Amino acid sequence: MQQLRWHALLEQWVVVSTHRQDRPQMPSNWCPFDPGSGRVPDNYEVYLYPNDFPAFSPDTEPFHPEAGLFAETGARGACDVVLYSPEHTLPPSKLTVDRWRQIVDLWAERTQQLAQNPEIAFVAAFENCGEAVGVTMPHPHGQIYAMPFVPPNVRKEIASAKQYASTNGGGCLFCRLLEEELKDGSRVVAADDHFAAFVPYAARFPAEITLYPRRHARTLLDLSREEKSSLANLLSTVRRKYDNLYGFLMPLMMPVKQAPLREPDSPYHFHVQFLPLQRSATKLKYLATIETGFGTFLADTSPENMAENLRRSEPVTTF
Repeated sequence: MQQLRWHALLEQWVVVSTHRQDRPQMPSNWCPFDPGSGRVPDNYEVYLYPNDFPAFSPDTEPFHPEAGLFAETGARGACDVVLYSPEHTLPPSKLTVDRWRQIVDLWAERTQQLAQNPEIAFVAAFENCGEAVGVTMPHPHGQIYAMPFVPPNVRKEIASAKQYASTNGGGCLFCRLLEEELKDGSRVVAADDHFAAFVPYAARFPAEITLYPRRHARTLLDLSREEKSSLANLLSTVRRKYDNLYGFLMPLMMPVKQAPLREPDSPYHFHVQFLPLQRSATKLKYLATIETGFGTFLADTSPENMAENLRRSEPVTTF
């Protein structure tokens, strides 16, 4: 079964994709993403691989929702795997800045391709890293989901940005948040001429970091060559800081968030989030009942203290 079902109380789509239950725990002596497996080129640097267990597929029923408490429709879309490297055990923190730039370019190229399909409403690039996040494939990789709808968290961000703009002369809420974070400085972790990385004032996850472009840009397609290089540099810096913070691979989620494809007037600001699950060297952050059932996050760490710890983590950055 592969379909979308409407959650009437939360007003959001749930993807029912039962074939994903068969995703394998890969054996240590074989990986389809390794050169020589017969599934990928024998020589590659970064590579776009079609997901073997897609949540959204071009072959399923189209997205034509109808009204009703128990509405359902097709999960038409696409799911790709972004292979970061042919090296099976290379952690993302060990990728070069040039390799991160290749990854950024691939995100942008795939977004451009998917934007040509009128059935795609939103492109979500992301990464799950570490066993604590539930990763079954240790090979360094991320993913790209092409969805026929705009996901609820992005819808909420857009609604907040619209409300802010309506009472602040059309100003961008994201730009204002970045301006205030840079002015305060206590939560800034790293920055250059084009991008800034900071722990948000109301961070929900331990060591959470957000990357904003200083210039207002809505999607990956709006970034200049210099901005893409800056993004690659800060992605590399943040990943190295994370793995040096406690001396091991930081389990985290990394959503790359951009504006909806079919809503050119929606107020949005491209950004990348890092949502780590490690709250100390020996303790994990679990999303338990108050977070998952009620949607209220409990922060176990101070954003200001965590930002200071991250600034001191290699590579050291000062402001």
